[in-house]
Amino acid sequence: MEILASVWLGQPIWLWLTFVTIVLALLAFDLGVLHKEDHEIGVRESLQLSAFYIVAGLLFGGWVWWYLGSVSGMQYFTGFLIEKSLSLDNVFVISLIFTYFAVPRIYQHRVLFWGILGVIVLRAIMIGLGATLVAQYYWTLYVFAVFLIFTGLKMLFAGEQTTDMANNPLLGFLRRRMRVTKEMHGQRFFVRAPAAPGSDKQVWWATPLFLALCMVELVDLVFAVDSVPAIFAITTDPFIVYTSNIFAILGLRALYFALAAVIHRFHYLKYALALVLVFIGSKIFLGDFVFDGKVPAVLSLAVTFGLLAAGVLFSLWKTRKDARPAH
Repeated sequence: MEILASVWLGQPIWLWLTFVTIVLALLAFDLGVLHKEDHEIGVRESLQLSAFYIVAGLLFGGWVWWYLGSVSGMQYFTGFLIEKSLSLDNVFVISLIFTYFAVPRIYQHRVLFWGILGVIVLRAIMIGLGATLVAQYYWTLYVFAVFLIFTGLKMLFAGEQTTDMANNPLLGFLRRRMRVTKEMHGQRFFVRAPAAPGSDKQVWWATPLFLALCMVELVDLVFAVDSVPAIFAITTDPFIVYTSNIFAILGLRALYFALAAVIHRFHYLKYALALVLVFIGSKIFLGDFVFDGKVPAVLSLAVTFGLLAAGVLFSLWKTRKDARPAH
């Protein structure tokens, strides 16, 4: 039992195991019970599943607040809020991926579900590396801060950007290196088929569904470049960074099916996100040179929530005509 009490990345091992067990139980319940059979997920089911994951994330945050203290609790909720908001852009890009590959709605949940497993591993690697860098070289936080401020200003003043799926380098690499079928094969990522027309040799072929999964993972990796430094600017505790990341992503993936159809109504949220990134980046310098320590966690949470709430409300107000049914 002593090994469970030993500290790993700033927290006892039993704390990490508790988190992993909760996440695996949620995923097993999702795949083994709620989606044992493939079916199209409607808006109502999407909202219910998302609410389930959000409540799970909030309850975990409440437990963090109780066990690790109010500061850790506020840092968790700030990270949770930032990650969920930054990931909204994922919904738009993932929708483009599914459209490009013509993935039927009945199989989209399968891609998103297995994508979650990739996210859990990729974020763990990125956060582990980030925590190691920050622990050994504190000035790395200043690099993160400058990057966040630059990214936020770029989001504020950059115009609309388009995503060219056909010329994506990763997609081109996969098509050159793998045998890929021209059509879907149900929910399967790989199938055995003749190596060439008329050949008796059976080989493994990837399906377009697998390519869609790879592109979804790439999207997660690209967006993590923004979100991981943003949460490290809130706290350097790897446990808070990782748990808030994963719980936010779990809920957003569930919300995809309801959000994809109305993502255009959150057009102005990106400007609020840009201001959040600038604020989070600036707070590193403010904490060290103005507050003589870290910026109070309650201030970070209040400013982040206020900016994002304003962005959501302004977006809904500006796009209110889009919500009205045509007569």
